[in-house]
Amino acid sequence: KLDETMSQIPSLVPESTRGEKVEIGGRTVYRATGANGEPLGWVVPAAGPGFADKIEVLIGLDPWAETITGLYVLSQKETPGLGNKITDPDWLKQFAGKTTSTPLTVGKGEPPKKPETLSVTAASWSHTVTSVTGATISSQSVTAIVNAAVAEMRPHLAAAVK
Repeated sequence: KLDETMSQIPSLVPESTRGEKVEIGGRTVYRATGANGEPLGWVVPAAGPGFADKIEVLIGLDPWAETITGLYVLSQKETPGLGNKITDPDWLKQFAGKTTSTPLTVGKGEPPKKPETLSVTAASWSHTVTSVTGATISSQSVTAIVNAAVAEMRPHLAAAVK
């Protein structure tokens, strides 16, 4: 899992080339750095219960832990053909760009296509991820894991940058 974690760092934190294992806030996290060693963000391992078994994820965050930069499912045993769709890159990419100031929620359907014309609806989707069809519990589990890890680690990671 360590090798897989290290190999995912460049895809979870844009422009990073490698990661460095560090202890922050009593947890092991990975500082994502660029080619010159400059800190570009964090990768936080997190886990929690899914529908079938434990789900383990890697959460990419910007240097101040204010924005999710990527998400990767490291391990899962969800229902084949349904819950295991939480590993689909198209589903995972919706987490990137979400701010960490408000917990994420799970919704059904698609977000509005023209937010400028549907401002109230668009605002409600700014912290919403669309659930995997037929796998709402798995979708909710991943979202809860991300929310819990971000809430716990955000202040520690932001302080580590200063």
